[in-house]
Amino acid sequence: MLLTNLAISETPNETLLFYGWWQFGTCLFAFVALLSIWWHIGKKQNDFGQVWLALSVLCWSISGLVEVYFAYEPDMDTVVIDGFRSVLSLFNSLFILLALPWFRYLPSFLQPIIKSKYWNLIVGLPFVFSLLPTINKVVFGRSGVVNELDVYYAVLTLLFLGSVLWYSFAKRRLTSLAYLSLSCILITLLAQFYKLTGSTINVTLFSAIFKTSLIMIFFALALSWVKELSENVIPSTEKLAMRFLIKRDAGKVERLLLLKGFMGDEERSVKLTASQFELMYCFATRRKEEGNDWLEVRPKNHPSKGKSYDIGDYNEVKRLLFALLDGLFGKGNWSKDVHLAPLKETLFELSKKRERKIRLRLDPKNIGL
Repeated sequence: MLLTNLAISETPNETLLFYGWWQFGTCLFAFVALLSIWWHIGKKQNDFGQVWLALSVLCWSISGLVEVYFAYEPDMDTVVIDGFRSVLSLFNSLFILLALPWFRYLPSFLQPIIKSKYWNLIVGLPFVFSLLPTINKVVFGRSGVVNELDVYYAVLTLLFLGSVLWYSFAKRRLTSLAYLSLSCILITLLAQFYKLTGSTINVTLFSAIFKTSLIMIFFALALSWVKELSENVIPSTEKLAMRFLIKRDAGKVERLLLLKGFMGDEERSVKLTASQFELMYCFATRRKEEGNDWLEVRPKNHPSKGKSYDIGDYNEVKRLLFALLDGLFGKGNWSKDVHLAPLKETLFELSKKRERKIRLRLDPKNIGL
């Protein structure tokens, strides 16, 4: 009977020791891996979102060391160890929230908040108010008036994170990952609420499940970002080819610009309006002709009377570029730096003498009329 009681009393410590070493090793590896992906890709694009996500995972690794330390303590003070866990949980949530403004795709109802210049205050003030009473548990070994403040802060974090993850995967047309991320967030929410019950073994089990799941989702997010970058890279002028197609069906006319040279070697079609199609066709025919292939833009403030111009203003070219990007990547799925500027550089060339002239850069052999 005595041996049975000893075995039961040692079980939580043994579980804590095993879980602590597992959490330390797994999360440390994930931290280094996420940081490595950022070092090779995100650093070049000045994107620090993955750094914050990596730091959030590092908090779990440090928490694992805390578990190991207290597992060797014969007289373990549960209030103190809970305090350490809560402090690291708060920092984990804070780093995740600081990563959100770096996400490329944000839900429209959250974007004004997350992209706000006050975002650091929005997430920082609740963090400070939650941290101070939690430190009280670590220093003085007693609970404050309100316990488990890290749980409430984590719930706030998960609501933001779940919305952003769903939207990010959905925008990249990765529907299965969007549903998977949603189920992972729900499991994590259940684990947070279950923490309030105080069941050590079950909370540890839930914690191992949701931390593993979230790490996998973070890696899936990183890989989806890499996938998007590789697929949506604007090809160089030498590789890009175009041809024009007009479809007539039951009195309806569909004007298509077919582009080839993107990853996968498949031809992508873009539907244009009549004016956009005419302007692009004008660029192409001038480029195919021998001699002057420049198109002239009408002066903005002092138009010459009695003279016709090829382009009314630069906004016509801008609208044409927007239509091409919407057709290639979907409306709202492209950005100025990654897509608009490279496409403009690939397609068009401005006169160096600032004569309000513009022409198509493509090799005439790559243009099919």
